Amino acid sequence: QVQLVESGGGLVQAGGSLRLSCAASGPIFSTNFMAWFRQVPGKEREFVAATSWGDSETYYSDLVRGRFSIFRDNAKNTVTLHMNSLKPEDTAVYYCAADTQYGSMSLDYHFWGQGTQVTVSS
Repeated sequence: QVQLVESGGGLVQAGGSLRLSCAASGPIFSTNFMAWFRQVPGKEREFVAATSWGDSETYYSDLVRGRFSIFRDNAKNTVTLHMNSLKPEDTAVYYCAADTQYGSMSLDYHFWGQGTQVTVSS
């Protein structure tokens, strides 16, 4: 069973930056893509960004493209989300996810972390 543990959430003012990390363990060779999603109460979980372990494929939501960057560290089995120019509407619980193929829907991913809260104050 692949295990994912997020860290790095917190409170930041609008315009600020945060860095989220996702540490993967277990049979990660069974996954090819790592992704970040976010969710606010009462809304569906939405795609933020994704990257592949094996090459330089990256994908971003239109809502975060140009502000967020996703990086992978194959040696440490870690994926990091760099969030810049944060807005109050970026406030959400951010989840790390993994699966064999890329997808932009939460149903596309079988493995999930527990989530980390990001709050952006205005």
